[in-house]
Amino acid sequence: METTETPPFWHIIANPAAGGGSVERRWPQIEQLLQEMGFSYSVQFTERRGHAARLAEDIILKGGRYLLGIGGDGTNHEIANGILGQSFAPTADVHYALLPVGTGNDWAREYQIPCDPRQRLERLKAVQTTLQDVGIVDYFRDGNPEKRYFVNVAGMAYDGFIGKKLTERPVSNRAHYLLMVAQYLLEYRLTGAKINFNGQTVEDEFYTINIGLCRFSGGGMQFVPHAVPDDGLFALTYARRLHKLEVLIQTPRFYNGTLLRHPKIGSAQARSIRVEQTGAHPTLLEADGEFLGETPVEFTLLEKALRVVL
Repeated sequence: METTETPPFWHIIANPAAGGGSVERRWPQIEQLLQEMGFSYSVQFTERRGHAARLAEDIILKGGRYLLGIGGDGTNHEIANGILGQSFAPTADVHYALLPVGTGNDWAREYQIPCDPRQRLERLKAVQTTLQDVGIVDYFRDGNPEKRYFVNVAGMAYDGFIGKKLTERPVSNRAHYLLMVAQYLLEYRLTGAKINFNGQTVEDEFYTINIGLCRFSGGGMQFVPHAVPDDGLFALTYARRLHKLEVLIQTPRFYNGTLLRHPKIGSAQARSIRVEQTGAHPTLLEADGEFLGETPVEFTLLEKALRVVL
């Protein structure tokens, strides 16, 4: 863990639409706190999907090395991709912090980052950092190969199906999200796939496949309770064919960290993972809550590539 003594200049990237518009409503309060607490900063507001990544790249190009995101998991995902995808500075030289103002705030939950702006900014003044592993995922979208970085959890099968649905119909709060998850469960149809990892192949019709660097997703669910952000390994969990009623009955396990005890849940740790289609339809993919595409999908790991300000 690293601590910085000289107060830095923070480049803020804020998503006004995050948390159902919470950032826009709360920005006057946050700005007042920044000024009261003596922060040196500039701020830019995102205007469209993907804008946060472009802003992060531009900040680093111009010499900025301290970035503060204000938003949720989607904003976090974009800024992280901007940091990791640029070639102007070593990624570990860029200090990245998040003030979580979103619907799920799952990545922040891993580090126990407070959602209260005053508490978060108080912690930020110490500039204590740690280095986290990062995932690279290669996949296909509309028949074309794509690549993305992720810093929390990637989900396939049902998780990818939900991700695609929520892209088409975004949710405004956690209760709405849970309602939509239950509704889409009734629509979901299992797809055949095979997972390759550590020289093994597991083939089945999967309810879900999760690849995690951190533990939490979906607003506090623990599909990868064995994930450690800096151990150099992905945490893999896969759920074989489950009846939809069984999924609902087992819902408490999603939250309490006991999911791996279920007999139809498999788990492993691996540095690389590949998922391929075996059924009539491709297996869908999301990462950090953002829908990406479909199989074939390849996951590779970058050790300690993101410097997180705790």
